[in-house]
Amino acid sequence: MGRFKLALLPVLLVAVVAAVAGDELRTFIVHVHPRESHVFGTADDRTAWYRTFLPEDGRLVHSYHHVASGFAARLTERELEALSGMRGFVAAVPNQVHRLLTTHTPQFLGLDLPQSGRNYTSGFGEGVIIGVLDSGVYPFHPSFSGDGMPPPPAKWKGRCDFNASACNNKLIGARSFESDPSPIDKDGHGTHTSSTAAGAVVTGAQVLGQGYGTASGMAPRAHVAMYKVCGDECTTADILAGIDVAVGDGCDILSLSLGGPTLPFYRDGIAIGTFGAVEKGVFVSMAAGNDGPGVSTLSNDAPWMLTVAASTMDRLIVAQVRLGNGATFDGESVYQPNISTTVTYPLVYAGASSTPDANFCSNGSLDGFDVKGKIVLCDRGNAVSRLEKGAEVKRAGGFGMIMANQFADGYSTIADAHVLPASHVSYDAGVNIKKYINSTANPVAQIIFKGTVLGTSPAPAITSFSSRGPSVQNPGILKPDITGPGVSVLAAWPFQVGPPSAPLFPERPTFNFESGTSMSTPHLSGIAALIKSKHPDWSPAAIKSAIMTTADPTDRSGKLIVNEQHEPANFFATGAGQVNPDKAIDPGLVYDIAPADYVGYLCGMYTSQEVSVIARRSVDCSAITVIPDRMLNYPSISLTLPFTTNPTAPVVVSRAVKNVGEASAVYYPRVNLPGTVQVKVAPSSLRFTAANQVQNFTVSVWRGQSTDAKFVQGSLQWVSDKHTVRSPVSISFA
Repeated sequence: MGRFKLALLPVLLVAVVAAVAGDELRTFIVHVHPRESHVFGTADDRTAWYRTFLPEDGRLVHSYHHVASGFAARLTERELEALSGMRGFVAAVPNQVHRLLTTHTPQFLGLDLPQSGRNYTSGFGEGVIIGVLDSGVYPFHPSFSGDGMPPPPAKWKGRCDFNASACNNKLIGARSFESDPSPIDKDGHGTHTSSTAAGAVVTGAQVLGQGYGTASGMAPRAHVAMYKVCGDECTTADILAGIDVAVGDGCDILSLSLGGPTLPFYRDGIAIGTFGAVEKGVFVSMAAGNDGPGVSTLSNDAPWMLTVAASTMDRLIVAQVRLGNGATFDGESVYQPNISTTVTYPLVYAGASSTPDANFCSNGSLDGFDVKGKIVLCDRGNAVSRLEKGAEVKRAGGFGMIMANQFADGYSTIADAHVLPASHVSYDAGVNIKKYINSTANPVAQIIFKGTVLGTSPAPAITSFSSRGPSVQNPGILKPDITGPGVSVLAAWPFQVGPPSAPLFPERPTFNFESGTSMSTPHLSGIAALIKSKHPDWSPAAIKSAIMTTADPTDRSGKLIVNEQHEPANFFATGAGQVNPDKAIDPGLVYDIAPADYVGYLCGMYTSQEVSVIARRSVDCSAITVIPDRMLNYPSISLTLPFTTNPTAPVVVSRAVKNVGEASAVYYPRVNLPGTVQVKVAPSSLRFTAANQVQNFTVSVWRGQSTDAKFVQGSLQWVSDKHTVRSPVSISFA
């Protein structure tokens, strides 16, 4: 064990010591490995051993038992140095701060509600436990009603830290791991995400009169357990503790709508914890991040996670801007007060103020600028939230706000519960509105509210904030994996939204529209529960494969999914495409990955010592078959063609598929890639004669026609009489 400690010290501990000065107490996650002969009888025995590393009582923050070997503790620099010399020490990393990143989405995704009578989702997630790691939950919302729900499975070992009446057969557990011991949701985020994944059916859902309909989670018969890991902040130590307990409690699915900076996996507590979860058979769904549309902005990109992007749906909450010259531009806003459609208001651009960055309408930026009784045009962005912009306009005396995208956000708009009449419009609309303002001495405008409009297009489309690949940590794995609805998603909320003047619905439960990869992630968590309920023996990798290989690369009109500029989106934005739950239940073939294969893959990236931190045990990579990233049995293919004097020299990728469809089936390959690459698939067909039979194939790729492109993308499909199993393919040119 000593060789691991010594090798990791320069990699991990020196960086930690350099970052922490003096005797200040900081929280560190400390990885330790017991001797192989050391067997712990109970969790308390293991915790007692952890305490032997600490200088005094009261320093232990969390003990990890299931998905990490170690603990979180408050230590000084000197104490950490002393601890690093103790037998069993492997590594230490500082605690990190992470960020928290419906009525219509089930129908948009092709899922009917339970009362419809369709049963292809096999009980709508019945028997599956979804663990949500978030800001807590409001247990009294009807989305968490236990009416008609069966008891949780016998394997459930969790507890409820609310009073006895708050938990039930729907919300079966609730615990807190941050400073507030109550799992109550004071933010709304956790209530929204957990109800999106598995909320009960609730009629009469709406937000300020918009989006009216019947709300339901993706898996309305699944059980929910809340692990509150976020309060004022979300830290790695608390998140890892939540993962650890959720796995020990018996959760089948983990849903994490949070993220932080991208780190090597051996320094990433969430990557370490989720590896342990997947190794124990638990599926993990995680948000790609809200830092798009720039390249390589995503996080949560380990191959054992499902990394989820965000897309729109075919619903807009329309707030139309009408200018004095008659031009109209459709935008969005949830708050739609009853105002005159005949009265116009003076229109002014906040950027005309002499205050720096006033165009973004930040707090106080409109002081001294005459906006009283006017509609104010503000620009989106600059770290000022959309609601804060409207609040500043209202504070300064403005009547209404038009919020215009910057170029990067293109056509992506969001429906928010603003505090005054408002409309969020596209970049193109903003440009034209500014031209109008500059063209006349007395510009005027109206905001005309048109309510909820269904059937809009293009849909789905990738939204601007959705983080993009390629992955920084593992560029040989195509990320994100999938996209799902993440814009203006209606789900449960603990309290009323909107300004005090908004209409109240005291007899109705409260909902809210929220946007982010935080919202798309629980959609996928719920869909994974549907698959797990139908196929309880499937591995996390098999469930991921089913989701990815059945995804739709096209929108509802049959055209390629577009991005925020309404241009075809690449796989670094969409992943495999828009999730298709109906098809994912019956994918035909799956690409499975055993946990040991991830260790071989990690040995191709890191040293033995670093892999040992992730694997929670001593790993000697020299004794393990290393799996290059392109050779991991992933449902997508990502590779680089090197520059070579022999352009016909192929790069070969191998894959294995398991038959989970009809026992007797024949699949034929279909390649869709441009002529800049040449592809050969062998064998020319896959013939299956039994269920769960595995067949291997290779894909050889070499350069074709010359190109200046940095990469090309397409797909490999295996097609039978009943199924099409599609893998996205991304090929980069060195």
